[in-house]
Amino acid sequence: MVAPKPPTPTPPSSTPPTPSSNLRRWLLPVAVLATLLVLVLFSRPGKSGTTYGYSDFLGKVDAGQVQTVNVTDTGGVSGTLKDGTHFTSQIPTALDTSRLSKSLGDQHVNVTGSRSSSGSSVWSLLLLFLPLLLFGGLFLWSGRLAARSLGGGLSAIGRSRAKIIEAERPATRFADVAGYEGVKQEVSEVVDFLRSPERYAAAGAKGPRGVIMVGPPGTGKTLLARAVAGEAEVPFLSVTGSGFVEMFVGVGASRVRDLFEDARKRAPSIVFIDEIDAVGGRRFGGSRIGGNDEREQTLNQLLSEMDGFDQSTGIVVIAATNRPDALDPALLRPGRFDRQVTVPLPNQAERAAILAVHTRGKTLAPDVDLDRIARGTPGFSGADLANLVNEAAINAVRAERATLTAEDFDAARDRVLLGRREPSNALLPDERHAVAVHESGHALVAALCEHADPVAKVTILPAGVALGATEQLPEAERHLYSEGYLTDLITVRLGGRAAELVVFGEGSTGAANDLAGATSVATRMVREFGLSPELGPVGYAAGTPNYLGESPEDLLRRPYSEQTQRTVDEAVARLLRHAERRAVDLLREHRAQLDELARLLEERETVDGAVVLEILRKGRGRGEGEG
Repeated sequence: MVAPKPPTPTPPSSTPPTPSSNLRRWLLPVAVLATLLVLVLFSRPGKSGTTYGYSDFLGKVDAGQVQTVNVTDTGGVSGTLKDGTHFTSQIPTALDTSRLSKSLGDQHVNVTGSRSSSGSSVWSLLLLFLPLLLFGGLFLWSGRLAARSLGGGLSAIGRSRAKIIEAERPATRFADVAGYEGVKQEVSEVVDFLRSPERYAAAGAKGPRGVIMVGPPGTGKTLLARAVAGEAEVPFLSVTGSGFVEMFVGVGASRVRDLFEDARKRAPSIVFIDEIDAVGGRRFGGSRIGGNDEREQTLNQLLSEMDGFDQSTGIVVIAATNRPDALDPALLRPGRFDRQVTVPLPNQAERAAILAVHTRGKTLAPDVDLDRIARGTPGFSGADLANLVNEAAINAVRAERATLTAEDFDAARDRVLLGRREPSNALLPDERHAVAVHESGHALVAALCEHADPVAKVTILPAGVALGATEQLPEAERHLYSEGYLTDLITVRLGGRAAELVVFGEGSTGAANDLAGATSVATRMVREFGLSPELGPVGYAAGTPNYLGESPEDLLRRPYSEQTQRTVDEAVARLLRHAERRAVDLLREHRAQLDELARLLEERETVDGAVVLEILRKGRGRGEGEG
């Protein structure tokens, strides 16, 4: 696992925004308000007075009420009455207007003529197209914003979104990587090739074209790639697999071409593709319905680019994934990704080194033993250990301390494995006694079984969904598990249920998680490890590692018949019944120690593993004395 150096803080930019940027910000709202104002002003009707029909207008003229009249070439009439009232009307052009002319002359009305103004039609046309112009301006403005966000508009869609770290080479070095010496040795040849390619050319050897790192999440694959670039002191082009795929077909392939073009310009360089399974997944035949043409085109372009570039240019592609079983076989063949480096979960010594890196700069109490913490965290990745240290620091802050103690790390481990401990989640007296008996059964069976890991702590304090916990610390890192160890493991898992059967004469729902875990171990013993006489030396294990856990599809594709499944079920049930009988017999033989440990747990709530051993030692002493 990698522990990066603390980043150098960069001072925040104090450059004030330019006046032009402020002007652009307010330009659109001002334009919208101005457009709305023009629409309101010119849509309001003018003060044209009273409107009369032609007959009414003619009657007003005959009655001598009209003083002035203005007639336009289109028949529009406007004028004033003798009482000062303004009016408008319209002369029908299809009628004979001789009577109107005679009446106007007889009443001595002041008649004038004028031509209709074309301005109103221009304004009407402008008002008609003004909303269209407004929407067009909005479209252009939003297009420019999109172009600015894409870094060049539509022409930038096909460009690579790789983060190029060239001005400052990555500061991470192999010295910053705790443990993983074998992985460092594997990738050190990449560094050597990038530093001295002439050595390989003199011997007629070709450097690695591509390296793919596989392993569980959180093991530091990305920072290992940065360490390679830091050691080689070359530009580092980093991109994620999902950064190639868009909804437009052909965009991903264009981005792949652009990425390798940038790498050629900066050669020697390293191209790092994180989560390559997003683009490098298995391709299917043409008969498959629902294929992803965009992803497959992107993968084809990636394959051709890796075949096409000259190795003498010094371009190395490093990829990382936690799903190697999902990758296309064409991507993994020699000549593309020549090396497959497995980055496993850290062992005990590596976990201690990782903890030392993550606790750097923190004040630790004298009782903090990193080796003991590493023993108690099997299966933790580097990211899990970093989270553990952070939770311990948070626990210290909660207690208003700046020093991290062993108790903080124990609480952080319980928090990570079990969940948050709620003081308000109090148990009823009967439940408290039942949980104490249950956990005492686990602890005593673990102490009595020869191959079981030693007991470190027993508690009946609820945390998360667990009402209690019995923690065991392995004495050493195991790589092989014997049949005796697995049998003892199942027996310890069923120790809590066995204690309930001995004390109460019946089981409870508190053993549901224990039963599921014991059944899982027994199933693997029968189905994968060949440790049952019923099935014999036959194993049905998964062909490829799946670091994200077993999927439902794997359960549906069982490579054996229903009769074999029945045999597996019977063998698993036999192992579980045997383990339960063994646990019950052990606890009945040590019933006094079981009651005493349960009483201590009810009083103290948490006891150390040494207390369990002391209770057993006293019980044996009394038994020998009575004998």
